[in-house]
Amino acid sequence: MNAPHGLREHVALAPLTTLGVGGPARWFLAATAIDEVEAATAWAARERLPLFVLGGGSNLLVADSGWPGLVLRVELRGIRRGGSRGEWLTVAAGETWDPLVALAVRDRLQGIECLSGIPGSIGATPIQNVGAYGQEVAETIVEVVALERTSGELRRFAREECGFAYRDSVWKRAERDRWVILEVTYALRPEAPPAVRYAELERFLVDEADGSAAPDLARVREAVLTLRRRKGMVLDANDPDTRSDGSFFVNPVIPTSAVPAFLARAEALGFAPESVPRFAAAEGVKLSAGWLIERGGFAKGTTRGRVGLSSKHALAIVNRGGATAADVIAFVREIRAGVQQRFGVLLEPEPSFVGFASDPLG
Repeated sequence: MNAPHGLREHVALAPLTTLGVGGPARWFLAATAIDEVEAATAWAARERLPLFVLGGGSNLLVADSGWPGLVLRVELRGIRRGGSRGEWLTVAAGETWDPLVALAVRDRLQGIECLSGIPGSIGATPIQNVGAYGQEVAETIVEVVALERTSGELRRFAREECGFAYRDSVWKRAERDRWVILEVTYALRPEAPPAVRYAELERFLVDEADGSAAPDLARVREAVLTLRRRKGMVLDANDPDTRSDGSFFVNPVIPTSAVPAFLARAEALGFAPESVPRFAAAEGVKLSAGWLIERGGFAKGTTRGRVGLSSKHALAIVNRGGATAADVIAFVREIRAGVQQRFGVLLEPEPSFVGFASDPLG
């Protein structure tokens, strides 16, 4: 089988990521059509090359050695409307996420307004079950179309087959590295009121905006964008704090039975139990990773050479210029060890690790 059209060698990956870290791809192909995706996956399978699918370059950490096989960048485009009021949006995997949110808000379609400002592409949203400010895509996704990497089989995943959980899906677990997502269908709600169920967002709408009237979708979107900008969570070339993967750690969930011991440990460190943020979760009690990091001895703006925490948000690890993946991993290990030593909670990373021979966190 001939090499697919557009195949390139030794392509730098760092400029294609939001963190700006990592080595090159041995082989690289940007696919703008489904048949190009099919040709690339078939070629990688035939050549027995490891395949990594790259979207918008957010939420991942590429090893300094790069990727030894083929990096397939999915650049499929297109949005189809369905439903009696155009509320079903079937979106190609290479479309950028935030413009879709803007379109939905403009057309008064409720369901993703609180996910404004999140970087990355459509294809990544079901994999990560992208969520923020009390919303997640699992609430609106009704179907995902994906290509099986080795057989070329096309499959439609209904919502109940996606295995959605907190920042998780079947593609991060049982079906990991098996499929290439081609398109996602979202079912939104025409003229429905926005979802305001996150305390920080609710406070902002009351305290810093005109709280006399119920917020509409556009107002909620602008509020979310403002909150994210204050945390350096909206990509901005003029803001060095946005050279990151966004939130590097997920909020940990501990069993309800473990909460008393955790609170006792926090109280022994001088933190009153009522001051410790925690929230009910399906699997137990969710803690604030940002709170744990700061109380674990890592204030916003903490720096270790070429990497550091954002000066605006303790969850974001920032490339201060010329950072390597090794720099990032060393800092992540330090943060995890510090939090675990103080609070007995092990923080788990949210980004995918790409090109590492084994788990770099051990």
